[in-house]
Amino acid sequence: MKASIRNLPLWIAGTALSLTLGLTGAHADDTVTLRIEHFLPANSNAQQNVIEPWCEDMKAASDGRIQCEIYPSMQLGGTPGQLADMARNGVVDVVWTALGYSAGRFPRSEALELPFVLPAGGETASRIIWDYSTTYAKDDFKDYKVLAVYSDGGGTLHTAKKPVSNLDDVKGLRIRASTRLASRFLTSVGATPVSMPPSQIADTLSKGVIDGALAVWEVVPPTKLDETTFHHMQTAPDQATTTVTTLAMLMNQQRYQGLPDDLKKIVDEYSGEALTVRFGKAWDQAIDQVKNRIAADDKHTIVTLDDAAYRAMVQASQSVVDDWVGNDDGGLDRQALFDGLQKTVKQHTPELAR
Repeated sequence: MKASIRNLPLWIAGTALSLTLGLTGAHADDTVTLRIEHFLPANSNAQQNVIEPWCEDMKAASDGRIQCEIYPSMQLGGTPGQLADMARNGVVDVVWTALGYSAGRFPRSEALELPFVLPAGGETASRIIWDYSTTYAKDDFKDYKVLAVYSDGGGTLHTAKKPVSNLDDVKGLRIRASTRLASRFLTSVGATPVSMPPSQIADTLSKGVIDGALAVWEVVPPTKLDETTFHHMQTAPDQATTTVTTLAMLMNQQRYQGLPDDLKKIVDEYSGEALTVRFGKAWDQAIDQVKNRIAADDKHTIVTLDDAAYRAMVQASQSVVDDWVGNDDGGLDRQALFDGLQKTVKQHTPELAR
């Protein structure tokens, strides 16, 4: 039988108690709290369906030694465009952001946002993005621990008054764009791109300042596009999507390196491709829910591009691809990057038309 501390000689009992307290203290001091900031509200798909469950999984796997503090809606200050730098500089431990918000910061990853390259939807496109990001674009992320990088599902054109079913319908429309390459795509097809935060979309649409927005189905409810736009143009399942916004969870590299080895292992287990796919599946579920609800509402119309209209838009936007590939800023071989991306896309979706 094991002797209790009370039955041990005083000096032995004291030593045992000190060791017990020391181990308990070491365990307490080993607890890590990750401060996570992002740009959407706390009720967003990202926080509720991915970030919070991810944190809970790591907390459980670490017996409570990994904790999270989540700060939505930029509560710690800064702008969405500064999030990547905030993670890199250690202002916060982890950020969830769009790579395109930090123009020029991730030049190799811009290829992902070129028009008509990736499939629509979350999971499949996100697997492509993960493979590309960890091979051809890995130097973009050398200052970070990359927890996930994935597709927002692809852009659907939502317009308030004018339905769009072909290239001519797009011309002259003022459309909100989320990234630099989305803006270039819109310009190439004859629209006028307008940049603004997601929170301003509904108000500017209701005032007639813009005619619509290029946005994934997933953001329709939180940005109130279902209340301000009534015509929705999408690509067919076997067609590449207009453009994507590449989203990412990035961690400060030094913060990650400073974790105890067993906690690093837990972060690794629940992050990377596993977290990327988790995001992709959550986006697919949200996209399906929104599309089904909109399709059942008589006030809304959804147009899927036919082959001729699709080909016309691909041809019109080819200049965006050519200009990006031909740009040698920073000494990057963008042709090789684009070829690598196309190879990766073909491996995952050989049936995809471009």
